[in-house]
Amino acid sequence: MDLESVPMGTLRVFAEVVSRGTLTAAAGALGYTQSAVSRQIAVLERAAGVELLERRRDGVVLTGAGRIVLRHASAVLDRVASTERELAGLPVHAGTVRLGWYTSAGASLVPRAIAALRRSDPAITVTTREGTTPALVRALRASTIDLAVLASAPPFRPFDAESPAFVVETLSERALCVAVGVDHPLAGRGSVDRADLRGQRWIGGDGMGVWPGLDERPVIAHTARDWLAKLQLVAAGCGVTTAPIALAPAAPSGVRFVPVRGEAEELRRTVLAFAPHATGESGTGSATDSGSTAGRPLGGGPASRSAALSAVAAAIRAAAR
Repeated sequence: MDLESVPMGTLRVFAEVVSRGTLTAAAGALGYTQSAVSRQIAVLERAAGVELLERRRDGVVLTGAGRIVLRHASAVLDRVASTERELAGLPVHAGTVRLGWYTSAGASLVPRAIAALRRSDPAITVTTREGTTPALVRALRASTIDLAVLASAPPFRPFDAESPAFVVETLSERALCVAVGVDHPLAGRGSVDRADLRGQRWIGGDGMGVWPGLDERPVIAHTARDWLAKLQLVAAGCGVTTAPIALAPAAPSGVRFVPVRGEAEELRRTVLAFAPHATGESGTGSATDSGSTAGRPLGGGPASRSAALSAVAAAIRAAAR
């Protein structure tokens, strides 16, 4: 075992591979070729004397040894970044905070938070990354982002089984809606139930499209990944789709969001999750619910880092109200 000889860049590549879930995605994010990334992982595994990643057809997952190396590599990378910021002589409320967010949070919540932060704390730089909740959870665990706005569905279990657990607080809990065109028969309804959803033409897509509790085989008229494309199809009268109310501010004028009530109601939470390195967790503890970090500074680094993370978190909470 000879980890002392491993370059810092190799540790960064390893963290990025864990964060992205595949060698190809990590290579794209870093601007490397896939073979270059693969060589860096091989260097680290030789130095560790053990396999760190289990290669699967759909990507990679950490082995037990990989989790140990990731935990320490993340701490080293964060300490180096903190040193660079301190040496740069940044003011108290300076620093770069890496924020991840799931797709619909980008329609309104995240832009509002960043705009408010630019007014209140212009010295803070926020870099953002969109992704699915599972991808962002991997990024938090790999410490390639500091905090993330995530989506959570019943029964609202922890996002992973790793330790230390993420510190999590609930920003909102709202029922999903059905998005329909203004000329659709359901557009004027205050709410609908499961029976009203039968026989509809659906616009499907990755993650969300057909109503989750639909009790019939759906007719999928169109499929789209992009939310704007889905909602434009709805506005054009091409079908209906499931959508969170958070998308309403960004929706075309020809779309109405209709709540679904009764036993078919589907709740979703928007939560703010902090990477263990950002909260100063030492390796034990459990995720907490709403308000768990409100009003207290985040640890795990110099004062500038803690203040910047706290300011970003406060801006997100305010935007979610």
